[in-house]
Amino acid sequence: MPKIVDHEERRRQIAEAVLRVTAKRGLEAVSLRDVAAEGGISMGRVQHYFTNKDEMLVFACGFMIERMNQRIAERIAAAPAPKTGREILRSVFVEILPLDEERREGTRVWIAFLARASLEPTLKSFMRDTWIAGHHNIAAMMRAAQKRGEIPADRDPERETVSALSLTDGLVSHVLMGHYSAETALRAIDDHLDRLFATKSRGQADCVSRIGIDA
Repeated sequence: MPKIVDHEERRRQIAEAVLRVTAKRGLEAVSLRDVAAEGGISMGRVQHYFTNKDEMLVFACGFMIERMNQRIAERIAAAPAPKTGREILRSVFVEILPLDEERREGTRVWIAFLARASLEPTLKSFMRDTWIAGHHNIAAMMRAAQKRGEIPADRDPERETVSALSLTDGLVSHVLMGHYSAETALRAIDDHLDRLFATKSRGQADCVSRIGIDA
């Protein structure tokens, strides 16, 4: 019987080789030849699946994002039930932070892709679409939590999504460079979520504070 070839699996193997080369030496070192050597496959096989470097990079970037989304889903699934909106959002934000070697490597690769995307239109479009999708997903989680009464009704999920993602993305490079510790970053996320999921609006809290009532 003829051997059945899993073409998608071979493309993923090549993507893994791209990510390893990028993590070790940066995107400048990524070529079809280098990726073939890293993956232990022939250059002809790489060229069979990807006609040029940019096509290969877009696929590898998508593979990396897919892998991160899978880790987020696993983290959420591992949390004890029932899962609150706060727990779900915290799982997403914590997974983005480079808190272990796997995530630090992923962050280095993402930053390398981001730098190239500023000059390469196809990769730029792909990464922008990824951010747009991520924003929509977070906003949907916030709206669901708001409908359950976990987030005050006066909060705007779209604006809160911008704030939450800006905080988390901003923490990434600081943690990666050792400026902020993991504990500092996690505390910042927890503080932000505590404010977002506060049962009293800011106006109510200020009023309580002014009249000297212990909230």
